[in-house]
Amino acid sequence: MSADKTPIEDDLPEQLRIRREKRAGLIERGIEPYPVSVARTKSLKEIREKYTSLDIDVATGDIESLTGRIIFKRDTGKLCFATLREGDGTELQAMFSLDKIGEEQLDSWKSDIDLGDIVSVTGEIISSKRGELSVLANSWSLAAKSLRPLPNEHKPMSEETRVRMRYVDLIVRPEARAYARLRPTVLRSLRETFHNQDFIEVETPMLQVMHGGAAARPFKSFSNAYDMDLYLRIAPELFLKRCVVGGIERVFEINRNFRNEGADSSHSPEFAMIESYQAYGDWRSIADLTRTLIQNAAMAISGSHVVTHHDGRQANLGGQWKEISLYEAISQGVGENVTALTPIEELKKHATKLGIKIDPKWVTGKLAEEIFEHVAKEQLIEPTFVMGFPVDTSPLVRAHRDLPGVAEKWDLYVDGFELATGYSELIDPVIQRDRLVEQAQLGAKGDLEAMQVDEDFLRAMEFAMPPTGGMGMGLDRLLMALTGLGIRETILFPLVKPEE
Repeated sequence: MSADKTPIEDDLPEQLRIRREKRAGLIERGIEPYPVSVARTKSLKEIREKYTSLDIDVATGDIESLTGRIIFKRDTGKLCFATLREGDGTELQAMFSLDKIGEEQLDSWKSDIDLGDIVSVTGEIISSKRGELSVLANSWSLAAKSLRPLPNEHKPMSEETRVRMRYVDLIVRPEARAYARLRPTVLRSLRETFHNQDFIEVETPMLQVMHGGAAARPFKSFSNAYDMDLYLRIAPELFLKRCVVGGIERVFEINRNFRNEGADSSHSPEFAMIESYQAYGDWRSIADLTRTLIQNAAMAISGSHVVTHHDGRQANLGGQWKEISLYEAISQGVGENVTALTPIEELKKHATKLGIKIDPKWVTGKLAEEIFEHVAKEQLIEPTFVMGFPVDTSPLVRAHRDLPGVAEKWDLYVDGFELATGYSELIDPVIQRDRLVEQAQLGAKGDLEAMQVDEDFLRAMEFAMPPTGGMGMGLDRLLMALTGLGIRETILFPLVKPEE
């Protein structure tokens, strides 16, 4: 082994070894493979937009410096061709002729440059003899040498590889680039809808002294500065309600939440969420707002309330949307009348018949919700508001004004998954304290998702919170509803286990 070789380099595959040798050769000849800057006067997109209708074999006389990643390269004797691609996927042909750049530059292009390299090409904008819009090089320079070959575009990467190496996915797959740009379009639409209805956007803490605002298992951390345990936020609800108490009557936040739970096609431990509160509203007004948010987002990306999924299926998100009662759906599913007052022993019989594995820690309402998911969830493909959830699983929600044991809470289902949830908020601080004490007792019995008694939140409520409607919606799940993708495809960099 020579002195300048390491065992790691010896083990590199042939392509990687050759490219590293090319890098070393460039440096020896005084050529920087990673310069601080290169010439660039326009983007490829600007060139495409400016020269939309050139005739065949036309020289414009316009000299431009263009940059892009080489995704195709054909080297012949005196004329070489390459396709440059920039970040948004726009492509342009580059041509290198002996009479324009000379023998040394042409030979260097052939020997030093590989697929995946990023280059700057300066030359005249022309249309080729085949009518292809091109830059005919007077000179070129390397912007960044790629030490790894790109995957074959005709051999699709697995989902696992796409998720792990999203940077490569974005380079080679048009859909990945489109979905990455879809998210900010949806976010912009959401913010515009809120703005047009006089909502104010705020930011609330991600590190919290105690977790609350949802039934979820938190991630735990520790602050050296304060010498105390902290939790990563599971929901912003309790802080947004403090805002309503303080007079920010229409408030929303687009935030990151963290839940220390399972991961599957619709769950991620770290996810984005929209949460909003509307003073003097209730579960009905907040349902109207939610529908408007989603329909406006559909319009922003597709120009219609009908969206086309990645597999070609069309989904209609327009109209008023269906409503069903949670307990009526359960009753139909088990063939007997079930209400919020049905005893837990009777629910257990229904669950056993359905083959549902019962957790002894479940309260009555939790068992009812599990039965509902089992009998009805897969039927909820078109947008559907499931109305009226159990009070004992809804500690932050007002009791239904007519139905005993029921809370004024809905869940919105689309494509068989829960997309959003909305409430008539509980604003009585005395009842709220009782509910949180009940939660703390469940936590003491081993319920890892139970809430804690947040004394500062209760103190805020004691200053009087107006009647309010509240809503939470998963942003990643909204993108699922708009595209038909799984959650790992709607999150740019989802959490994955390290490679072995």
